[in-house]
Parts: sequence; C-alpha cells; structure tokens
Amino acid sequence: MASAALLRACLEVIHFSGASQILRATLRGKGSIFCLHHVCPGGGLQTGFAPNSKLEVTPKFLEQIILLSRKHGLETVSIAEAARRITTPKPNDKPFVVFTLDDGYKDNQIYAQPIFDRLNCPYTVFVAPNIANGTCELWWRALEHIIAQNEHLKLTTPQFVCDIKTKTEAQKSAAWNKLSVVIAALPELAQRTAIRALAKAYDFNLEKLCLSVAMTWDEIRAINKDPLCTIGAHTMNHYSVKKLTSEQCTYELTQSKLEIERELGEPVQFFAYPYGDEPAAGPRDFAIAHKAGYLASVTTRKGVVFEDHKNHMQALPRIMVSGRYQKLRYIDALISGAPTALLNRMSKVNVS
Repeated sequence: MASAALLRACLEVIHFSGASQILRATLRGKGSIFCLHHVCPGGGLQTGFAPNSKLEVTPKFLEQIILLSRKHGLETVSIAEAARRITTPKPNDKPFVVFTLDDGYKDNQIYAQPIFDRLNCPYTVFVAPNIANGTCELWWRALEHIIAQNEHLKLTTPQFVCDIKTKTEAQKSAAWNKLSVVIAALPELAQRTAIRALAKAYDFNLEKLCLSVAMTWDEIRAINKDPLCTIGAHTMNHYSVKKLTSEQCTYELTQSKLEIERELGEPVQFFAYPYGDEPAAGPRDFAIAHKAGYLASVTTRKGVVFEDHKNHMQALPRIMVSGRYQKLRYIDALISGAPTALLNRMSKVNVS
C-alpha cells in the first residue's frame, strides 16, 4: 500500500508541476502500449476486501483513456501497425498508442469491445488457451475467493503451511498479503499444486471459476471477427516463463500459438508474457519468442516505446492500467514518458 501511495504521489507531482507537459515531446518516444485485464462496471472501485480490483477498470475510464490519448496527438493503432512503425518507420508516422487486454476475459467482449468499436479504436486480446478451456488455475482469483468465503484457513502441504484467521476484513487482507506472496514465489508447477490443495480443502471449484470469467472459443472466434481486434498468444497455462526450463518455456510459447491458430484458422503473430515484469520474463525468453515466430512480444516492463526498441521487438514495454489509478491525470503523466524515464534512470530500453 505504501508503494502504491508513493507512486500516486509521484504521478501527482509530475502532472501538477507541469513536468509531463514540458517533457512530453522529448520523453514520450514513438508511442505507448497500454496493458489492461478486466473492464467492467465498478471495476477497481470496490471497497473492502478486493485485492484483485487492481486488475479492473470501468468502461467509462477506458473510454476516457482513449479520448485523452487522442487529445495528446497519439494515434490509436493496431499492434501490427505499431510494430511496423517501430521497425520500418515512415516520415509521416505519428506517435501511437496501442490498447491490449491480457488473458481473454468475458468482460473484454461484453464491456470493452463496444467502446473500442464506437470509438473506432483497434485493440489486442492476448489469449491463454487453457484459460479458454477452463482448465487453468487462476490462482490469484481463487485465493481471493477462498479467503473471502472462510473465517479461518488451516492447511499443511508440501508447498506451504498456513494457519491464519480470516474473519475480519483486516485479517483477510493480512492473509492475502502473506499467502499471495508465498504462492507467487513458488515454482510454477508447485504453485498450481498448492492452489489446488487449498481449493480442495475448502471445497472451491477452480474450473467453475475459470469458466465463469473466461471467453469460450466460440466467443473468442466472435470477437476475432471484429476488424479492430487482434488475437495474440499468452502461453498455454499463464505461467511465469522465466521460472520454467527452456523446454517448458518453448512449449508454452509455441503450443499456445499453434492452438490459437488452429481454433481461429489464421496466423498468430503477437505474444504477451504473463505477469511480464523483470522476474517473469528475461533475455532467454525473448530469444525463445523470436524463435517461435512472433513478430513482436510485449512485457509489463514499465516504459514507452523508443526507436531503439526496433532491435528488441520481443521485449516491448507497456503501461499498466490499474484500478487503483483511475484518474486521468495519472494516465496523462504516464503517456508523457516522464515517470517511466525516471524509473528507468533515463534509460530508453530496459531488456536485461
């Protein structure tokens, strides 16, 4: 919470000081790529115990971001057009913005697609086949539900031990802060074993959860018919690929591409690394993505796109749109490039 408050304070200073306006022309680079997950009414505005609300924004806020981007002279383009502007720029190319949504949730089609269509704004949905199949353990969502539905968690597994009271809101938040860190730090296969054990102990249906929030293949095929939509890959199982062996990583990147191509009957050219930050994806994984045949891959390493990214097309940065930062002045500061320039110590490319 303290770090979130500090970041908000920094964004406030950058915006209200006028620094974002002064530095925009120098630091905004060639453009920005936004990363979203859920778009739904009330998203990110929940009170009480709702740790995953950070992954949600309201439809109204999505619309406001699109209009703000255009107000600042950013062209809303497809990820394919952005890749072209990065690798083979033309003199009349304008700065761009790309909208991407990770995982392939139903609300992307129900609430986000109508906004993109009405505003004629291209967008990309990155799909993990086993989320669409209903067989992926959405462990972060499951953990939230299990904590919310119980007053005491007590379990001993080979992966972790917990004996935590979860009756009050404060206790639930404390349990989340402890268990989410423990589970996230586990090796990927052990992580899924742990959440399955916890779900079994507390009679929670992981498959039902996944199917309730994920687009089916029929729904993915339907949204893919939208000329503004691009479907990309997001691994088979939403694994943090840096924690996998080279063989496992190769499988996740290549098989997800093949599965989606089979379901849609067309090539898949773009990829997003699950989680996507420095601990989740690195140079080995960028090389595997290139070998798998992707034209470009996106991370969640914070930053805007610069000319030098033409040499690092498998490690493009994105700006995370969080439910905890649903103020246009925060977005205004972020697309100026000033906050991420400071975060990256003025380095334009962060791929190590």
